[in-house]
Amino acid sequence: MFGLGTTELIIILVLVMVIFGAGKLPDIGNALGKGIRNFKKSVEHDDEIDITPKEGEDADGDKKKSEDATGDKKD
Repeated sequence: MFGLGTTELIIILVLVMVIFGAGKLPDIGNALGKGIRNFKKSVEHDDEIDITPKEGEDADGDKKKSEDATGDKKD
């Protein structure tokens, strides 16, 4: 595994435990796992963004004002 032997991995684990403490290791592992999972998901899936305006909005995203039969604009 990346040219690291068992001894090197044990030394790295001991250093991590000394720096962060045994109580923080599950939190660090959880955050690292979520980050890797999100990265894999973003790489695998093509993101498609729907840019069509919703009904009742113009191209700038502003709500259109409706007009009544007399031509007066309503909010």
